[in-house]
Amino acid sequence: MQQREIVTVDRVPAGARSTGLVIQLLGRPRLEIDGADGYRYRSRKSWAVLAFLLLAERPPARSRLASLLFAEADDPLRALRWSLAEIRRGLGPGAALDGDPVRLTLPVGTTVDVDVLVHGHWREAVALPGLGADLLDGFDIQNAAPFESWLLAQRRRLAAASESILHEAALGHLARGELDIARDLALRATVMSPLDENHQALLIRLYRLAGDDTAAERQFNAWSRTAERELGTPPGAAVRLALRERRRSERAVDATAIHAIVEAGTAAVSAGAVDAGVTSFETAVRLADQADAPSLRVETRLVLAEALIHTLGGLDEEGVATLVDAERIALAVGDAEAAASARAELGYVDFLRARYDRAERWFGQVLERGSSSPSTLAKAMTYLGSVASDRAEYPRATSLLERATQLSHSALEPRREAFGLSMLGRVSLLRGSLDEAAEQLDAAVELAHRDHWLAFLPWPQALLGQVRLSQGSVAGAADALEQSFARACQIGDPCWEGISARGLALVAEASGEVDQAFSALLDARARTTRLADPYVWLDVHILDALCELGRRHGHPATPGWVAEMRHRASRTGMRELTVRALLHGAALGDPGDRTLAVMLAADIDNPDLAAAVELLA
Repeated sequence: MQQREIVTVDRVPAGARSTGLVIQLLGRPRLEIDGADGYRYRSRKSWAVLAFLLLAERPPARSRLASLLFAEADDPLRALRWSLAEIRRGLGPGAALDGDPVRLTLPVGTTVDVDVLVHGHWREAVALPGLGADLLDGFDIQNAAPFESWLLAQRRRLAAASESILHEAALGHLARGELDIARDLALRATVMSPLDENHQALLIRLYRLAGDDTAAERQFNAWSRTAERELGTPPGAAVRLALRERRRSERAVDATAIHAIVEAGTAAVSAGAVDAGVTSFETAVRLADQADAPSLRVETRLVLAEALIHTLGGLDEEGVATLVDAERIALAVGDAEAAASARAELGYVDFLRARYDRAERWFGQVLERGSSSPSTLAKAMTYLGSVASDRAEYPRATSLLERATQLSHSALEPRREAFGLSMLGRVSLLRGSLDEAAEQLDAAVELAHRDHWLAFLPWPQALLGQVRLSQGSVAGAADALEQSFARACQIGDPCWEGISARGLALVAEASGEVDQAFSALLDARARTTRLADPYVWLDVHILDALCELGRRHGHPATPGWVAEMRHRASRTGMRELTVRALLHGAALGDPGDRTLAVMLAADIDNPDLAAAVELLA
């Protein structure tokens, strides 16, 4: 949700009695003024208009609102004026609602629950009375198919946000030693999304830390059966590691010994013995806790988290729990740089998981303070630009990534610079600026070669292959993508394998090998999602190619792929991929999808997408 152009919102701290206006959209919608029930709207469409205004990215034109909700009325604009008048009555004299486009400004001190959910601290969000309930619960707007499509997408996105808040709050209470509260929150997250292995891992870990080994074993066995039945896979590494969680022992040790253990772990990871290195880091964390040395407690946690997230596949959840703990300790002792480093890594994991609002909050905290090291600032800005790119906020993404690559260059961080250039190249590729994309991706490849960062090369190489395919060079694309795929398989990185396999599938179709193209795309999805924490945007990007291919060649599974793509893209706030899912649905005959696609695409700066919408319209 992006309200900066529309509303002014002041949040009320968790646990405090709210004063002024409260707008509750989660669950049964209601207004509250100074703690008492406020005005009750007579029309459901008044609530629908208010929700749209609060959740829209920019003020909508009156004609757009009228067509969205009042298309069946004899005079749609008059019907809209009536709803706007009723909304003003409910919001009170301190609100302003007028103009074309329609601009809403709320009274100072207003609390909007969906804003708190998306942008607030977990302590505020977890106290919301409607947390976990549907947006406008129970509302069914007749004769407004485009609005129903929009409402479904927003419900999915806010449900995902509620789930993320519960998980984040559970980790926060875990870091404070409040295991019972953390367990109850983790249980709620697990109920909301029973097939999310990260929720299962957290719950099992909490049982182990509380000394309830029986409950941990029971939960592990239940998840094992569910994973085999529903997903066709055994429990992943994060769940197995959670089951081995140990309670604290009391053996004392000095700082020199702890540093020696960390150095041994670092050497092991560098030599490729990652499991041994992580075991050393875990030992160092426990010993630093026993030594009660705050700086060592933070340092050991940061190095352990880095290994879990960036080196070992499928263990991001354990890394997140470690980072939350590191941030808490760093803040307690006034170590702002360490806290910023932890926040940048927490944001990175939320970026991979497509929890973009939470990622933006972490990165924003790093950048707003401005006192972090150039390296940490470059990291946060690079990842924030990547988030903006995933969300199809292309001008913002370009600005952030250009600044991030300059900062990385000044900070002598060639790998960070290469990553930033690759994400700039991806933006250019997605927008159809192929020459610019080739230049940026070539620069990323050159930097990676120069710094001997061979493990990163498959990503820009795969994107370069797709640039060449779009330029009409099937042979050049095949050469780049085959190199990328071979290196990705050698490294064993699911993300790199997936992006390369997607490109090879498109090369196969361009060569007339349609059956091979379908097989390659399905294989690309399987590779991308084989671990617990895949790069979610990439999986939906591959799914988009599968839908496109299915439409062109009449594959019988296409409607199912389109439904899945729409669900995943709208749930996570991937704006362009949501529009593309709607375009696929419209091509299959859904007129509501066509109308909403045209409406949403107008807010996205992408000539290629605009051309696709124009073609369909």
